[in-house]
Amino acid sequence: MLSRHGQERAVKERHRTLKPGCERFLTHPENGSAGRKPTAFRVKRYRHRSRSIRNLSLVTFHFSPFTSPLRSVGLLLLLLGWFLVLSPSAHAAGVSGLAYPADPASYHDDDVTFMPAKLWGRVQSEPLNLIATVIFALAITHTFLAAQFQKRSRSFEHRLLHLEEEAADPEVTVPDDKRDHLIFWAQFYHFMGEIEAVFGIWLIPLFIAIVVFKGWGAMVDYVGHVNVADAVFVVVIMAISGSLPILRLAETAISQVAKIGRSSPAAWWISILTIGPILGSFITEPAAMTICALLLRHRFYNLHPSGRLKYATLGLLFVNISVGGTLTHFAAPPVVLAASAWKWTMPFMAANFGWKAIIAIIISNILYWLVFLKEFNRLSQEQREFGDEEDRRRVPWSITVIHLLFLAWTVLNAHYPVLIVLGFLFFLAFVSATRHNQQGIALRPPLLVGFFLASLVIHGGCQSWWIGPVLKELSQWPLMICATVLTAFNDNAAITYLATLVPGFPDSSRYAVMAGAVTGGGLTVIANAPNPAGQSILASRFGEAGISPLGLLLAAAVPTVIVGLAFMLL
Repeated sequence: MLSRHGQERAVKERHRTLKPGCERFLTHPENGSAGRKPTAFRVKRYRHRSRSIRNLSLVTFHFSPFTSPLRSVGLLLLLLGWFLVLSPSAHAAGVSGLAYPADPASYHDDDVTFMPAKLWGRVQSEPLNLIATVIFALAITHTFLAAQFQKRSRSFEHRLLHLEEEAADPEVTVPDDKRDHLIFWAQFYHFMGEIEAVFGIWLIPLFIAIVVFKGWGAMVDYVGHVNVADAVFVVVIMAISGSLPILRLAETAISQVAKIGRSSPAAWWISILTIGPILGSFITEPAAMTICALLLRHRFYNLHPSGRLKYATLGLLFVNISVGGTLTHFAAPPVVLAASAWKWTMPFMAANFGWKAIIAIIISNILYWLVFLKEFNRLSQEQREFGDEEDRRRVPWSITVIHLLFLAWTVLNAHYPVLIVLGFLFFLAFVSATRHNQQGIALRPPLLVGFFLASLVIHGGCQSWWIGPVLKELSQWPLMICATVLTAFNDNAAITYLATLVPGFPDSSRYAVMAGAVTGGGLTVIANAPNPAGQSILASRFGEAGISPLGLLLAAAVPTVIVGLAFMLL
């Protein structure tokens, strides 16, 4: 038998053989027998396995030919890639007629007033228009199926755990191919279920279509001229805003407001749902969502409110976060994409959107507080004292100020990616030098959001052939309502970005699109980029079934209407 130290080291080696999506089942005992201590046989087995894996490269391990069908798919993709690169059309990039997407003026259809006829004429002139739009529609459909892919991923993970339990029996021999097969497909479906990765996945067929119709050079020329400065900005601003000093500063501000109401459940509830979303205009919406969701889980949901109040709180959180980032031009992804194209500044956002959003947030919060007043009184009597604030690490103010300076540098240089990246590298060096007062910088969520925005910009550029004519036909109120409804079925950043592609778009229409996009950002989980983070933090407080999409939609309907009326009437 190995010593306890040897067993623990072997378990760590064993974890390295699994993908991150599977590892959580092995590190949390509450998930069943997966958390039990390994037997000596299992320890020796995985020590041997981990030594052999360390001799393989990352690519070799993750993409090894587990099954015959997988080998066939890999070979097919390889042959297709060589075909696209070596095809005759790949060398025709310099021909001006192969440029894509075409300039809307080149269609010469200004005299066509019947919309279907105009669009059909553009499809006949350039068939790739229709193909690119179909691919974009499939990507949107994919976002609705993300939960099914995640469910499929968990199924493979559970099968993997069952296989590991069988492997504990010395008389059972488990083929490595079977284990590798489960690990690969569990991670594959997990990636397919990442909402932020969906549009990036569907870039593959889009690139293939452009290469087939226009040539390799046309595809490279199009992608090479796409402006991804906004995506770079969002990645860096999210990473800095999610650092420990900035999070502590935001938490302190919320707690000070809660003390006005003697830190009662209602006081915490109102302060979190009011101050938190407004802070999102300065620390970005994803960071505000993370802070608010964590504080709500700790200060409110742990008191076991009723199901109606749980969903009412979740609906308010999603709607308030969506509109709370409109005080500035850099905090909300839909605002970032539009502000750079329409030259909207921070004073413009505050004067036209910010103060209206604050009024709507306060009205919605007060209305829901009055509706559930009796339950808040009951929760006050059952309030528990957790007493964990004194045990948390305190961050020196000098470090917090330096983080704020890095944040300001990023905002001031929002249109200069090189300066943003250089500042971010210095920021990472500073975090490393002060690591005793820091926590690890979470890069995965910012990178996923940046990947989503960059992919969206590439897809969106291929949709200008129909977006312009359609949006120009709508007046202000129908345009606002249409943007709100579409946001419920797609990320609101996609709505605002597509609107920026319309040439000569009136200022009133721009306002209506932005108002509708941020208004509908709380209706569904996929409506706003920060929503999945809030869902993942709070899902455990809604029972085994998790958060009901219908329950969220109904809870968010009232504050959505209030916000929409505030934007359009005030």
